[in-house]
Amino acid sequence: MSSATYTPEWIGAARRAALHLRATTVRARGARHSVYVILLKDDRQVGRWGLYVGETSRDPDLRFDQHMSGYKASGAVRRFGVRLLPALVEHLNPLRRWEAIDLEPALAEAFRDAGVPWVEGGH
Repeated sequence: MSSATYTPEWIGAARRAALHLRATTVRARGARHSVYVILLKDDRQVGRWGLYVGETSRDPDLRFDQHMSGYKASGAVRRFGVRLLPALVEHLNPLRRWEAIDLEPALAEAFRDAGVPWVEGGH
């Protein structure tokens, strides 16, 4: 099974955890930021999947491409990034900058609490 189509067993718990978070500035005037989640896979260790959490003022697809090309990249995403998981955060975006900055670590912590074994970013 390819990395592009595989879904880790904990993804449902991660989705439920993300859905418990709310953003007060969703689609508000001036809401131009997003939180985003990237699926990670470390091929050096069998079955090691995880999530990277970030926030951006850019389109999350563009930001993912920037990570993968090395521009202002998280090393974890550059080495292990598989794909964006927009369904986990679509209910939160777009939002204002201050709230994206607040939600990024809250989202990472929610994923850890939900049992995601490897979480990067979120700071």
